Parts: sequence; structure tokens; C-alpha cells
Amino acid sequence: MFIEFLVYFFVFIFGLCAGSFLNCVIYRLEQKKSLKGRSFCPHCKHKLFWQDLFPVFSFLFLKGKCRYCHKKISIQYPLVELATAILFLIIFIATPQYTIYNILNTIFLFYIASSLIIIFVYDLKHYIIPDKILFPAIVIAFLYRIFDFGNLKLFGIWDLGFGISAPLLNYVSAAIIASVFFLAIFLVSRGRWMGFGDVKLAVLIGLLLGLPNVLTALFLAFFFGAIIGIILMVFEKKKLKSEIPFGPFLIAGTFIAMLWGSQIIDWYLRLFLIT
Repeated sequence: MFIEFLVYFFVFIFGLCAGSFLNCVIYRLEQKKSLKGRSFCPHCKHKLFWQDLFPVFSFLFLKGKCRYCHKKISIQYPLVELATAILFLIIFIATPQYTIYNILNTIFLFYIASSLIIIFVYDLKHYIIPDKILFPAIVIAFLYRIFDFGNLKLFGIWDLGFGISAPLLNYVSAAIIASVFFLAIFLVSRGRWMGFGDVKLAVLIGLLLGLPNVLTALFLAFFFGAIIGIILMVFEKKKLKSEIPFGPFLIAGTFIAMLWGSQIIDWYLRLFLIT
């Protein structure tokens, strides 16, 4: 029990450190800067030392201000660090670590989760889904499905002919269905209701979730979007025709479907059958 707690604690700390790195990636994407070089204050550009770089704890110890120029540090930094740590821990707990496949799957999910967190924050702030993050994630997700690490037989499970496996077909079909759905909305609205970045993001989500979980993610995304949109209009933060980034809602729905999609579908089917 104690060893299990230590493992979970280590994963949580690893998640905090990963979240700190994700903040660095987000900032340098915004500034179009290289990831090389030491971290620095976004205000005074003073290089940060080890005592300034403890995820969350440095923020709390410094009371949310830079040690050198005393200007406020964005709340984004600790929130991203905590969100990454919590998400990594949930993924680790939900994925048994007994086989090589489970370990590979956990690493894959850590990477995809990190990419989605960057996209979430960047789209929320700038209404843009960065291709530099999205395209590599799509390629890696596609290769992961092609080699079918889920069975650790690589190309040994082809059963539909023409070099196509049933699992691969499922994920590719999910990517096509989700992206075509968003593409139709994009074309009909001429980009007013949906950005083309969401079309590309749907490809990644389909490759990640497959069928039917991708449908759960889409439903949850529109549900969350409608609720938040109504709340913003009620408090006069947005108007009916105001632009709201949809990527964050899509990613929130994806995380829920990734972790609890099967349970949600089972609950819905039982409810439907009962009624």
C-alpha cells in the first residue's frame, strides 16, 4: 500500500513537472521562440533559477509574483501544472501497468494528453489551434494505431484484407466521421460557426477514441459549449453572435470520453432501454 502511494506520488510530481514544461511550450509558441535556453520571467526577462521553478510551490511561495520585478504571474501556470498532474495520475490509475502494452499505452496517452492541454490553453487564449502541436500528435496517433500496440503483434492481426485491420478501421472511421461532420459545419457556415482548426482536431480525437467513444466526445463538447455559452450570455460576457473557441470544449469532451466513455455509453443505453 505504501509503495503504491509512492508510485502515485511520483506520477503526480512527474505530472507537475510536465505541466511546467507545457507552460513553457505555450509561452514560446505565443512568442514564436525556440524551446532552447533557460526559462525566464515573461515580464522582465530575468532568467529563473532552480528556486523559482518548483511547479505550483514557487507560485504559492512567491504569492503569484516574479521574484525579481514583482509583477503578477498568470494563474495559468499553476492551473496547467495541477491539471496535467491530476490528468496524468488518473490516466496512470486507469491503465494497469502489468504488461509492455500497458506501459506503452500510458506513455502514448501522456503524450496525447500533453498535446491536448497545450491546444486547450492556446485556443482558449488566441482562438487558434497550433499546427505545430496538432500535426505531430496526429501522425503519432496514426502510427500507434497502424502498428496496433494494443495487441503487440504489429502487423500480425490483419484480417480484413488489403493490409487493413479491424481496430485500425475503427479508429480511421472515427477520424473520418468526426472530421467530415465538422467540415460540413465549417463549409455551411463559411467558417462562422466552426474554425478549420476544429476539423483537423477532430482527426486526432477520432484516432484517439475510435468508435463509439468519439460520438460521446462530440455530444459532450456541444453540451458543454451550449451550457457555457448560455452562462456567458446571461452574465453579458458574450453576445449571441460572439466568437467562442470550440476547441476547449472538444478537448474536455475528449478527456471525459477517453476515461469514462464506456461507462457513459452503458449508462445511456440502460437509461434508453428502461425508458
